[in-house]
Order: sequence, then structure tokens, then C-alpha cells
Amino acid sequence: MPDIRSPLRYLWWNARRQGRQLLAGIGFATLWWLVQSLVPAVLGKGIDAVTAKDTRALLTWSGVLLALGLVQAFSGIMRHRFAVYNWLAAAYRTVQLTTRQAARLGATLPKRLSTGEVVSVGNSDIAHIGSSMDILLRGTGAVVAIVTVTVILISTSLPLGLLVLVGVPVMAGAVAPLLKPLHKRQHRQRDLTGDLSTRAADIVAGLRVLRGIGGERVFAERYREESQRARHAGVSVARVESLLEGAQILLPGLLIALVTGVGASFALSGQISVGQLVAFYTYAVFLIGPMRTLTEAADKLTKGHVAARRVVRILSIEPEVTGGSGASAGGVLRDSYSGVTVQPGRLTALAASSPEDAAAIADRLGRYSDGDVTFGPAELATLPLDEVRERILVADNGARLFTGPLRDELDVRGGASAERVRQALHDACAEDIVEALPDGLDAEVAEAGREFSGGQQQRLRLARALIADPEVLILVEPTSAVDAHSEARIAQRLADARAGKTTLICTTSPLVLDRTDHVFYVEDGRVRAEGAHRDLLATAPAYAATVTRGED
Repeated sequence: MPDIRSPLRYLWWNARRQGRQLLAGIGFATLWWLVQSLVPAVLGKGIDAVTAKDTRALLTWSGVLLALGLVQAFSGIMRHRFAVYNWLAAAYRTVQLTTRQAARLGATLPKRLSTGEVVSVGNSDIAHIGSSMDILLRGTGAVVAIVTVTVILISTSLPLGLLVLVGVPVMAGAVAPLLKPLHKRQHRQRDLTGDLSTRAADIVAGLRVLRGIGGERVFAERYREESQRARHAGVSVARVESLLEGAQILLPGLLIALVTGVGASFALSGQISVGQLVAFYTYAVFLIGPMRTLTEAADKLTKGHVAARRVVRILSIEPEVTGGSGASAGGVLRDSYSGVTVQPGRLTALAASSPEDAAAIADRLGRYSDGDVTFGPAELATLPLDEVRERILVADNGARLFTGPLRDELDVRGGASAERVRQALHDACAEDIVEALPDGLDAEVAEAGREFSGGQQQRLRLARALIADPEVLILVEPTSAVDAHSEARIAQRLADARAGKTTLICTTSPLVLDRTDHVFYVEDGRVRAEGAHRDLLATAPAYAATVTRGED
């Protein structure tokens, strides 16, 4: 991951990564603009040849004009090809970086940034960053074209050349005061859009619950209010952008009128020829293009800077937990703070009076948060994080199903046999889900698995964890959304499937607890009792009250 701490450094880093293509694109863009800047001069020469009735000169300048047209066509095609390449390279490099960073941060990312902020990178920021690379091609060529035109005009008529030389910077300076408020308003709009995306994601994720409690209207009203704020921010940005667009037409138009008027007076007085007058007028019209490009460059670079700031914010986040370079042969997995000890080869259960305590212990045991945890003789924090993820799997109900063939969503490592997949579906009581699908395991899963009910998603997630078959499997409430009949079958099959393998199940279900080898009862984050499920029911009243929900 590159060490990038500012938006400008990020844009510069992007430019360096595609330096050859960027330079090639700038070369073709410069040639494209340069050829166009020579056309008015050649056209003027041709008109002078007509005025002088010089057929040979007319044919010569016509040939030159044809050659310029061919070069312009070729350079324009190549400029556009490199522009598209540089746009795509910068945009999708940003996608790759942010995706890799999201995978690296893991559980840290949702704690530090909202969903909307991350989604907005892929929705709009990549387009602005790509455009900032694209505009460098035409922007550089536009500067060369303006310089070339200025040199030609000065060599032809010093007063007209100086008029253009002074007029272009004045026009550029006239739009400069608009850039700072534009930058500020774009940044505010970007923040509001990110917040709106977060609100939309929350509403979609909880739509079923909202309908159940009748909260649709309340949340719809909140979304409407935030949407209006984002709309007003967009209109505010559009006001400044409209001024920039108007300036792109008005200011060059004034320069055209001034140059044409002065040039006409020079032509009448005989200081310049008719062909030169036409060339001066054509140059004044031509300058609209480069000037619009420079204004566009200022706008796109400003937007690119705002977008890069968001990307840099994501890239600058460091994971809350890191790994070391130690090694461990495995063994007992122990959380010193709570006292929960997971013995190798046994099916252990953790019943907590508060679900938050169970989740916190599971996070520490899986190295998703810091804690004094040992894995065999080694501190878990000293092991490489990739090795921890490979050997210890924490499967909770926050896990998602992704879009794609169901088989790929279950066998995420791609190495499981058909028999292993079938057995895992059986152990998770999920065969009926697959059988109900027209294409079975080849069926396409929709975004977040929304076509499945909560209980179906839970069983599919359990099957996915069993297919992974890690050295240590930690399940957090794996049966909370299924009916009692299915829960009883899952409890028995899970005990058989993980027999002889290290497993910890965080649950308060009596059906599951009765199938485990050993149970820890946790209250206020600490182990208060441990033993067999039925023994604890008789000897630990608090445990009995927790797992039986206060029933006799």
C-alpha cells in the first residue's frame, strides 16, 4: 500500500504509475493542438495567394493544409485513445487500491468510515480522478497552442500579438476567484452525498424491520430531508459552474471582438494583408478552444483534488490490529481476560448473559480486536495476521452473501470437492434451500443474498464455514434465526461434523448447549461457571435463567 498522505501526492503518484502512457498522450494532444494552431496561418497564406492570383502558391498551401488535416486526424485519434486509457487506468487503480485497503482494514473500516463514504469512491470519485488525468493531456496541449499562436501573432503584428499575450492571462485570472468557492461547495456536496448513500444503505438493509414496526414513513421523511440538503448543495455547485461556463464563452468572445476590430483597422491601413486579417480572426476564434480547455482543466483538477482527499482518507487508516512474525503449532486457545479456554479437539460452548460479551470474546479469540490471547504457547498477537485468518475462523451473523454463483459463495477458497459441499449443506440443514433453486448450486445469488430469508441466510453461512473447515472454528449464534426443529437437527449434525476438531459456539440455545462437551458461562465479561450443560443447569442459577429465559 503506497504511503500517500495528501491529495496532491496521490494524484502525482497516479500520474507516475502511468507515466509513459501519460507522456505519450500529452505528446499526441500537443501535436493535435499544434496542428490546429497552424491551420489559420496556412489558410491566410492561401487567401493571400488567391488575392495575388498565384496558382502555384495556392496549390502549395492547399497541399500543406491537406497534410495538416491528415496529421490532425491521426493525432486526434491517438490522443483520444490515450485519454481513455489514462482515464480508465487512474479510475480503476483507485478502485483496486481502496478495495485492497478495505480488505486489509477488515473490521476497522466500518468503525472509522460510513458505508456511504466508501461507496461514493466507486460511484463518483473514480470518475473525477480519472478526469483529472485525462485533462492533463488536452490542458498541456492547450498551453502549447496558446504559446504557438502568440508567437505567430507577434511575428506578424506586434500590437496584435501583445494584445493576445496580455488578454489570455487576464481571462485566466478573471475565473480564478471562482475556483476556491467551487472547491468548497464541491467538498460539501461530496460529504452530503456520502451521508445520503449511507442512509439509503441503512434503509435498504433494514427495510423488512422498518415495515414490521411501521417506521417506513419516518425514515422516508428523514431520507427526503437529507436528499433535499444534497440537492441544494448540488445546485450551489451548479451556480458556480454555470459562471465558469459563461466565462468560457464571454471572455474569449470579448477577446475575439477586440482582436478582430484592431486587426480590421490594421488591414484598412495596409499594415497587414487580407489573408493575415482572416488568420487573425481565425486565431481569435480558435483561442476559444484552448481557453475553454484551461478552464475545464481548472474545474476537473479541483474535482479530482476533492475526490483524492476522500481516497487518501481511506488509505491513511491503519488496522486496529496487526500481526507479528512468530509461529505456533496450535493448541489451547485462551482469552486471559474472560478466562474462556478452548481445548483442542473439543466442542466448547460460551453462554453469556449479554450477547455483547460473547461477541467481544469471539473478536479477541479471532484477533479482530486486541486482547491477551494465547494460541498454544504463543501470544496470538505475535502470529502473522494472514496465518491467524487461515487457522481461526470467526463466523457471525454480520457476514454477508455476495453476488455470484451459490457454489462460489459457499466454497470461497475454491478447493472443496462436491461431496464436501454436499456434506456441509447437510450438516447445516440447508439442502432444502439448494433444492428449491431452479439451478441448484449454479443459481446466481443476488446482492447480499436478499432472495433468502434470515434463517436461510444463516444456514448458508454455517455451510460456508463448515466447507472452509478451519483448524479452529468460532460460531456466534449460528441458530438464532431458525425454528426449533431445524435447530435441534443442526445441533446434532454440527456436533458430529466437528467431532475431534476445535470448535467454540457462542450461544444460549439449550438445544445446542446440550450437544457440546464443555460450557463456559460468562457474566460481565468474565467466566462465572463452567462444566457440562446439564450440570450447570442444576448448580448455576444464573446460567439456568439465561439459557431457559427464566422458564422452569
